[in-house]
Amino acid sequence: MTKRMFIGTPLAIIFSGLAVYAIFSMFSSENTAGLEMPLSGQIIVIDPGHGGVDGGSSASDGTQEKEIALAISLKLRDYLQASGALVLMTREDDSDLAASDTQGYSNRKTEDLKNRLALINETNSDYYISLHLNAIPSPRWRGAQTFYNRTFEDSKNMAESVQSEMIRQLENTNRTALAINGKYIVDQAKIPGVLVEVGFLSNPDEAADLQSEEYQDKIAASIYQGMLRYKVPEMAKENEAEQ
Repeated sequence: MTKRMFIGTPLAIIFSGLAVYAIFSMFSSENTAGLEMPLSGQIIVIDPGHGGVDGGSSASDGTQEKEIALAISLKLRDYLQASGALVLMTREDDSDLAASDTQGYSNRKTEDLKNRLALINETNSDYYISLHLNAIPSPRWRGAQTFYNRTFEDSKNMAESVQSEMIRQLENTNRTALAINGKYIVDQAKIPGVLVEVGFLSNPDEAADLQSEEYQDKIAASIYQGMLRYKVPEMAKENEAEQ
């Protein structure tokens, strides 16, 4: 019997891409002297939560977390790439990372999470950003919040920078960055990163905002500016002064 190795194939493709990126960067460095972008050389994994059979939480109209998380993640990818980062996506469509022949929701979910973690830990990436949406029984609560693993001081600093930008740009949350445990990716990732819960689908007003492309772009921009604030503090201050 041939043993199936799902992780190997996508990671092999990604490693090939990283090799090409490294070679390109080496040969193009002379031509881009003085034009280096703020996130040049940084490899960032964006992890849109859920996907495929796992829709995540839902708004009252049936809109699923997986849809909004992906939409915001794709916008964030574009911002980061425009600043020179190499961005790896755990998914770019409505799919999970389990093999096609894996049966059962629980089995697919477990395999999906393991493959997401492998992408974060085995690609020589510098940071990860995992995007999710909140939902609880009460419709009262709202507001975006950033979580991190207290093991990494860089994660704390990154989370505080992202949260500061969301407070400043979204103008509808006063939540603070918070250390968390019990979340598989946050607990097991070997590199600094953050989990961003971008809002509550259980709050009708916020759910409506979260489905707006304009608001999605605002969230993506605030997370991106948070990364700049963290990596290039001087540039973030200049951007604030111009706005």
